[in-house]
Amino acid sequence: MGYELLIILVASLTALACAIPGIFLILRGIAMMSDALSHSVLLGIVLMLFIVGDLSSPYLLVGAGLTGIFLVFLIELLGKTKRLPSDAAMALVFPALFSIAVFLINKYLHNVHIDTHMVLSGEILYISPKDSLILFGYNLGPKPFYTMLIILLINISFIGVFFKELKISTFDKQLASTIGSHPMLMHYFLMAVVAITAVGSFKFVGSILVTGLMIAPAATAYLLTDNLFKMLIIASIVGVVSAVSGFYLADFINSSPTGSMAMMTGVSFLIAYIFAPKRGLIAKFIGQSHQKDALARKILLTHLLHGEDDQSSKKEVLSSIQWKERFVDKILNGLIEENLVKSESNHIVLTDRGKKLLNELRSLSPITM
Repeated sequence: MGYELLIILVASLTALACAIPGIFLILRGIAMMSDALSHSVLLGIVLMLFIVGDLSSPYLLVGAGLTGIFLVFLIELLGKTKRLPSDAAMALVFPALFSIAVFLINKYLHNVHIDTHMVLSGEILYISPKDSLILFGYNLGPKPFYTMLIILLINISFIGVFFKELKISTFDKQLASTIGSHPMLMHYFLMAVVAITAVGSFKFVGSILVTGLMIAPAATAYLLTDNLFKMLIIASIVGVVSAVSGFYLADFINSSPTGSMAMMTGVSFLIAYIFAPKRGLIAKFIGQSHQKDALARKILLTHLLHGEDDQSSKKEVLSSIQWKERFVDKILNGLIEENLVKSESNHIVLTDRGKKLLNELRSLSPITM
């Protein structure tokens, strides 16, 4: 496997592994939990390292998962006191766990290579094709590829097996409790998956990019669709495209791949934030403009309803409603095109269709109109 291909595959697998749980973090309103977990699991790695003494041991993932569950437990415990909001509890707990990990590394693990800077920022270029997975005497290829592939399969399996339970507990915790779906247990399982994903990923890309890959593609998908399954697909695609395009952008501008990948996740979100069909800025602007026009149409027709002989001059409309002439012309042209009014001798005259509509408006309450 070539060096460039290895980096692209590892980055893509990392993006996929992060995007899947990221959707549920976004929907549950705990997006920053990914940042908290990606920092605090370092303590689990350090503590497990004291036990096993091997930096490549798979038990480090177990320690990370347990630390993630412990983090969530502490946040929930502080939240139940009602003295702190959950975000404040999170802001207190995860820096404390991370700082303890940093202290232990600096104090007792001088001979073990755990670079806290690399844990935060990462550098995917340090992946070595020579770091091979040996199984039963066979060289299966680069270990980073298989590490992220296994984590991705774990995440897919978790979502596949507990999709219904996660969906119900995400959107309606009370209903989940009623039907026995154990929402808190699902929450802890999800946090364990996020923790394992974080610790498996930041070895290659750093916790900052892990947070970006978990949240930005998921947030982008949230802007583009309301369907949960489609969200998972879109987030996965956005994550992979951001990772691959970020790698080639970094190569073009001679920059850090992890930084470029993180930037591309932001660019993807920005594009969706502006152009999303329903939730984008342009769509909202158009929707507000249509609502404004619809309200103006109702006001103008209501004005004609109370006018003499169901007609008014344009001057009377401008005087009573006090709109700009250009806006009045726009609304009138729309009403004329729909054959609700017509212009005769500088007067706005209701058509038969317009009179029928006004008769319907007369039956409505003033609040409804």
